[in-house]
Amino acid sequence: MTQRQGFLGALSRLLRRRTRATPQVSGAAALSGQGASGDVATVEVAPPRRDGLQISYAPDRDGAPDAGEIVWTWVPYAENDGRGKDRPVLIIGRQNAERAFAVRLTSKPHDGDRDFLNIGTGPWDSQGRESWVDIEQLYSVHTDGMRREASALDRKRFSGVVAALHRRYGWAVDG
Repeated sequence: MTQRQGFLGALSRLLRRRTRATPQVSGAAALSGQGASGDVATVEVAPPRRDGLQISYAPDRDGAPDAGEIVWTWVPYAENDGRGKDRPVLIIGRQNAERAFAVRLTSKPHDGDRDFLNIGTGPWDSQGRESWVDIEQLYSVHTDGMRREASALDRKRFSGVVAALHRRYGWAVDG
């Protein structure tokens, strides 16, 4: 898939989402409601231009989504049909004062799929399963839409994710 096709697909999904009903939330997010709807909803966004995202590593256990941290929030399904689920995402940089850019994690194996990067296991998954980062889909997470900080991804694994994102989108890396 070319960068243009990825961008056009993300833009198409974003436009389709505007016509969807209120999200249906399942699991733990249904109890907390954080990140599921309203101004604090976690939403899929089109990848910004090359100069539109500065990737950084700045984890800080302060209750806010910081670059390098894996946090839990409600994430819409790729079908953008109004449904979603509570899941971990890796924060990769700030979007503005209230929002951060993130890529989602999944425990579903994606060996051989170039849009997914295996980051192994960590404290973000209570069952100790391997995780894959989806570098094709980008999300905007509001500080108040984050349910909890799970852990910081170590610098080495974060650097691997950054390298994959840089190859795909050309985003600058800070530090």
